[in-house]
Amino acid sequence: MAQRMCGPFFEVTGVPGACEHVRMLMQSDDPVGYTGSDEVIQSDAPQIAAVAANIRAQYPDDVDFVKAAFEWVRDRIDHSMDARDPRVAISATDVLAHGVGLCFAKSHLLTALLRNEHVPAGLCYQRLRAGETFIVHGLSVAYVEGAWHRLDPRGNKEGVDAQFRVGYDQVAWRTDPGAGEVDYRWVYRRPAREVLDALHTADDALDLCASGLPSEILAPVHGE
Repeated sequence: MAQRMCGPFFEVTGVPGACEHVRMLMQSDDPVGYTGSDEVIQSDAPQIAAVAANIRAQYPDDVDFVKAAFEWVRDRIDHSMDARDPRVAISATDVLAHGVGLCFAKSHLLTALLRNEHVPAGLCYQRLRAGETFIVHGLSVAYVEGAWHRLDPRGNKEGVDAQFRVGYDQVAWRTDPGAGEVDYRWVYRRPAREVLDALHTADDALDLCASGLPSEILAPVHGE
């Protein structure tokens, strides 16, 4: 079946009626540039390497490894709001040590695990309505099978069912452009500056969610 478009930024091949879950078309630099380590995405940290290696040993194929790593972070690391845990984790190693984090933090950990096993991975964001204002939501993105795929490790619960399957885009929240919501298509090498500023100035993750999350982000500068 020929490729067809589902809105301006989504595509699907041979899956009639699946527009709500088709792969989002992402914008990025060369995927090879999305494999490094830094102070947040600590892909070369020993504790990150240990978890990644354990998952890889069970799932040697890249697609299977991405799915397993995604589900490991999604299901084993609690979301701060679900757990009512005020600790603010930022770096991948902090998230792993605490076992809890906001969506941004969980995405930092997942991205680090993927990069440790040489899967190009980055970060992306959504702008979602929250009452009368907007908040930014964080996700990971992995490059497999010749394309970028969004991964939302936020954590499933009633009304939230994020999954990974090649060619599909099943994240926690679907945006409503008519309400001003946005699927940002940029793949970041490092966390967005607005996100890091919010995390670094917070001392309570629950308070941050209540009133301190960024409402939008800017496109990354080349190389970010």
